[in-house]
Amino acid sequence: MIYDATYFHKDGCMMNLMDGTNQKIIAHIYVKKESFQESYPWFYSLREQGLNPDFITTDGERSILRAMGIVWPETKKQRCLYHLRHEGMRWLKTCPKTEAGRQLRVLLSHLNSIKTTADRDVFIAEYQQWLISYKDHVFSLTRSTVEYKDLKRTIVLINNALPDMFFYLHDSNIHSTTNALEGFHSRLKAAYRQHRGLTKDHRINYISWYCYFKNRGT
Repeated sequence: MIYDATYFHKDGCMMNLMDGTNQKIIAHIYVKKESFQESYPWFYSLREQGLNPDFITTDGERSILRAMGIVWPETKKQRCLYHLRHEGMRWLKTCPKTEAGRQLRVLLSHLNSIKTTADRDVFIAEYQQWLISYKDHVFSLTRSTVEYKDLKRTIVLINNALPDMFFYLHDSNIHSTTNALEGFHSRLKAAYRQHRGLTKDHRINYISWYCYFKNRGT
């Protein structure tokens, strides 16, 4: 299963669950904001209806992971490698000012190329070697500097995600990214733009019908 959310308007966003095997929409909800308060009751109601996924690929939004962890504690939560790469490289900037930042950016740039357990082991070994080489240097930087803050954020990002980054290597049904659902959202938004000016209720109805007909292959 794949989870992702997309904002349509100032008054809300669509949270979506997709079947990763056939790319059909399992469930969706239109809410004011992607948050624990919105996602937890939705996930709980889906579990009560019998939804108990073996795995969920997600972008790693903290409030969503928290809700998923409570509702589906045994479900594997595969972190989207694209989001990890994008977020880390955004913090490190295009041209990092430190050698540590430049080396870590190179390491992250290879993340989406990991296709085998051997590739994974190389990535982990190189990251551990980077920590040995640069961790003390990073934490010796003045804490108010941008360089320190960005490097620390990226280290925390990788460390927190690492246990959940590579489930897809052992099960071909697990997606390594949320790209399939993001592609669906892009097509939905392109179709929605032809109907600008819909009221909120009409917008919600339009989204629901779009999902329904796409699931039917029309």
